[in-house]
Amino acid sequence: MKNIRLSVLILISGLFIQCSTETKKETNMNAEADSVIQAFENKIKPLYKEMALAYWNASITGKDEDYQKSLEAELKYNQVLADKELFSKVQQIRTSGKLNDTLRIRQIEAIYSYMLPKQVDSNLSKQITELQNQIEKKFSTFRASFDGKKYTDNEIEEILRTSTDNKKLEKAWVAVKEIGPVVAEDIKKLAKLRNQVAQSQGYKNYHEMKLLLDEQDPKVIEQLFDELDQLTRDAFATLKSEMDEKLAQRYKIKKEDLMPWHYQNRFFQEAPAIYNIDLDSYYKNQNLEKLTIDFFASIGMDVTDIIQRSDLYEKEGKNQHAYCTDIDNEGDIRILCNIRPNNQWMGTMLHEFGHGVYDKYIDMSVPYILREPAHTFTTEAIAMIFGRLSTNGEWMKAMGIINEEEAKKVNEEGFKMLRLEQLVFSRWSQVMYRFEKALYENPDQDLNKLWWDLVEKYQMMKRPKDRNMPDWATKIHIATSPCYYHNYLLGELLASQFNAYIVTHILKSNNFKTPNYVGNKEIGKFFIEKVFKPGRTYYWNDMIQKATGEKLTAKFYAEQFVK
Repeated sequence: MKNIRLSVLILISGLFIQCSTETKKETNMNAEADSVIQAFENKIKPLYKEMALAYWNASITGKDEDYQKSLEAELKYNQVLADKELFSKVQQIRTSGKLNDTLRIRQIEAIYSYMLPKQVDSNLSKQITELQNQIEKKFSTFRASFDGKKYTDNEIEEILRTSTDNKKLEKAWVAVKEIGPVVAEDIKKLAKLRNQVAQSQGYKNYHEMKLLLDEQDPKVIEQLFDELDQLTRDAFATLKSEMDEKLAQRYKIKKEDLMPWHYQNRFFQEAPAIYNIDLDSYYKNQNLEKLTIDFFASIGMDVTDIIQRSDLYEKEGKNQHAYCTDIDNEGDIRILCNIRPNNQWMGTMLHEFGHGVYDKYIDMSVPYILREPAHTFTTEAIAMIFGRLSTNGEWMKAMGIINEEEAKKVNEEGFKMLRLEQLVFSRWSQVMYRFEKALYENPDQDLNKLWWDLVEKYQMMKRPKDRNMPDWATKIHIATSPCYYHNYLLGELLASQFNAYIVTHILKSNNFKTPNYVGNKEIGKFFIEKVFKPGRTYYWNDMIQKATGEKLTAKFYAEQFVK
């Protein structure tokens, strides 16, 4: 009996010593993680701010010297990400299995995903940065030209949207595609350089690396896009036939003679105006800034400080697109737009300020490295749920833009337009996702043919006869936001999921098509508390489940727009 007790005591003692040793190892690793996180933050914080400011200034002015400053700032930032000694410590901590705190694990994972793509030859990293900077500059300063006149993107879009002159439409479309040959070879070279980075780290190609480092399984994303293709194909084909009938009448041509310039925008990524409603007419005398401020204030979100720091109107040399940037992750949030008083820009303002409020209301107690949205597509979802409101008659009525009678018309026709918009965009996203995936799998294939094969299959739009131009290269995202576009469609799915939750649990309604958010501060509270405040402290699907009760699903999108 004594011997048994002695054995038990020895065993317990051994376990105690082992546990103490393990605890000590965990304590040491946690302390080391804290040290590495702090070292990374101290280095990256001022450089990130410098880079963001330099990019902002270059976007506003389009000046060579500002683009040079932007390039230099980005190179300095990348030097920190390329620090091999620091990355080695991050790897060691990441694979140790000794961290016992979720926030530490999330921060180490984030640092790892930032640094891994830069663990390559510094000359290769520099080539990529310089080449991307050059491409972006070419896009920013390009102006389409025909009949002896130069046109901004806004002016080209206006022609495509409003003209019924078939020859003028073709000239405008062809002219804006002239950026393609200017940047195509650079983009192919850039894709190959990015692939070199990915392959040096053990990935098949850049597309695979980008998704995996962004906490997305490429197989799952492909399955989701295949599912969405099946869900939307028939509904889109029906609407496309209806659309073609109306467009053929508008342009006084046969359906089979419709060409890409007849679909009222450069890429057929937005819905043509085929319904009996002119939303632009409702916004032509409106102050889009004031509408944006008033709406967000009505749901408990103040955007006046963001407005004051933003640059919202057209200028010579200025970036012609729209984006939101958080300059320092500490509240300096800015929006770049090129406002004109129409529905497109009303939707864009609501969209970009959706990004803005997400960034603004992340809790400042969240560690700096996690002080960003849970995922790129979760901030897209917020931008999209608000951007959709510009076609919502109930929203327009509540904002004093239209009266009750007009609201009924907008609700009916506006939702048809939104549904068409969603299906058009869904099919366009298929083209972008599948093109980029194929681009990085083989940059040397016939990309001109690949692009139009995908356009014909998914958008059901005819390619111009004998056209062999790099039209794929005219989409700036392929060069400057690589392997990102699929997140827009994931964002649409989540926007519908958020909408379903709000309508059911906050508005306590069954009006999923044209809900009225105006004046309901519970909606703002839901987003701030459940979505914005946590930042990136949760894995994206965990955040979605905590907020809505379910992980990301396509069912709410299908119920809202397909069925």
